[in-house]
Amino acid sequence: MPHYEDLTYEVKGRVALLTLDRPDKLNAWTAAMEKSLKQALAAAVADDNVRVIVVTGAGRGFCAGADMGLLQSIKADNWEERELAQAAREEEVDFASGLGPDVSPHYGGRFGYLMQVKKPIIAAINGPAAGLGLVVALYADMRFAGSDAKFTTAFAQRGLIAEHGISWLLPRLVGPAHALDLLLSARKVTADEAERMGLVNKVFEQVNFMGAVMDYARALAETVSPRSMGVMKAQVWKSLFQDFNEALAVGDSEMQKSFATADFKEGVAHFVEKRKANFTGR
Repeated sequence: MPHYEDLTYEVKGRVALLTLDRPDKLNAWTAAMEKSLKQALAAAVADDNVRVIVVTGAGRGFCAGADMGLLQSIKADNWEERELAQAAREEEVDFASGLGPDVSPHYGGRFGYLMQVKKPIIAAINGPAAGLGLVVALYADMRFAGSDAKFTTAFAQRGLIAEHGISWLLPRLVGPAHALDLLLSARKVTADEAERMGLVNKVFEQVNFMGAVMDYARALAETVSPRSMGVMKAQVWKSLFQDFNEALAVGDSEMQKSFATADFKEGVAHFVEKRKANFTGR
């Protein structure tokens, strides 16, 4: 098993669990963590046994944002040479899956590759998620929060702006008014308020938070077609750049392709035979 700096990687059944691992710093983001996340996601994609990916934080926090030491070292005249920017460029991985429409032209930057990962990514927000930590969570396909979790964009309180695509992602989740509230005020938001505005899918009680998230992840991994999940993920992220007729045409085309797959045959067979599904992803 490879070593990942500032991150741990383990596979539990068919679920890959990636844990940001600087608990003494509330998992503040580092260049090493950024490299490790991309490497670990590549390992999860390459492992046919893995069908769902969960990203969480060690200790009592999800991610407190960029490490303050890295922020203090930034100079205006060479900001593109900062350590975090270099980390993003150094780790090149091709996440193209061939499942569903190609989303790569639409999602660039440091974290857009998460949309290309063919397996569903769940952000398990176990505690504070601030600044860059919140941004990373928004790139996941779904977000679950522990009841003690707190959220803040933080940027305006640092003299910064809406970074790394959050100005596009956040309004599509919560609407422009909520997005502007969260961005301009940088106020702290509780898990319950985050759920009400659509920032997270669901809040689970802190005492059994990871158990509840893993139960959901296992249900995806064990009861539905991994091929279907990969195609549908691409369809949804692509649809944000399509009109209705374009999305409809893609759906019709992908439906026809699905009829020729082993997973379609198994999907019908296990229902008719009243037994547990045995999807292969083919």
